[in-house]
Amino acid sequence: HFFPDMDPHRLGQKAAAVNLSDMAAMGATPRWVLLGLTLSSFQESWVAAFSQGFRKILDAHEVDWVGGDTTAGPLALAVTIIGEVPDGQALRRSGAHAGEDIWVSGTLGDAALGLDWHLGRCPDLAPAARDFALERFECPTPRVALGQALRPLASAAIDISDGLLADLGHLLTASGVGAQLELARIPTSAAQPSGPTDSDWQRRVLQGGEDYELCFTAPSSRRSQLEALGRAGTVVLTRIGRVTAAPEERFIQDEKGQSVAVSWRGYDHFAGAT
Repeated sequence: HFFPDMDPHRLGQKAAAVNLSDMAAMGATPRWVLLGLTLSSFQESWVAAFSQGFRKILDAHEVDWVGGDTTAGPLALAVTIIGEVPDGQALRRSGAHAGEDIWVSGTLGDAALGLDWHLGRCPDLAPAARDFALERFECPTPRVALGQALRPLASAAIDISDGLLADLGHLLTASGVGAQLELARIPTSAAQPSGPTDSDWQRRVLQGGEDYELCFTAPSSRRSQLEALGRAGTVVLTRIGRVTAAPEERFIQDEKGQSVAVSWRGYDHFAGAT
């Protein structure tokens, strides 16, 4: 998702990154990409800047841009990405089991904070926090290397595009299990202007989406390996809860052990559709 006036170089970066994130969620190695680009008018400088940003992210992951199509109309992007994964090693949403740990990479809610600032919801955000949040919103980092490293460790995985609770919910539904999360363990950055008891913090961190971090499950026997992976890598890994047996059981507990009332719905792609 993007605003029509978004810098084209950054838009190109984001278009590539969010699709690479789908590869990351399956532990795959991205290989080839096709781009369908719809433009209301052809502006060579805009196309050049977009293409440079798009290719910058692809080149960083050694992905070949092999084709696509252009057409006239309201601005729209359609990216198709193709990758490879060793036979039987793809991470799926359907492999979680009761008793396993639930983990996330990085920090959550940063992209939603950037969106909030853009929409005028937090005009007093400090400049450093604003710039960090906007960077996270406009130029997310796909966790491709992490996804590949998780293949022998994780039982199920998904990337966080629509919000932690919504995307974890997809994983739980596919696996036929429930979850219990600890609110205080969910990692956030210093850019967040409030804490877990604030409703805006909860909205951004639990429901905001577009962080493109990985949420995954793993047996408790893998804790030491995952902690070592987090220390050795460029992104922190945090255990935020556990998988439960009952599919209808989806709880978030605060520091006092009390249940936090919050919707597990996130961004709805078809809201308002007829």
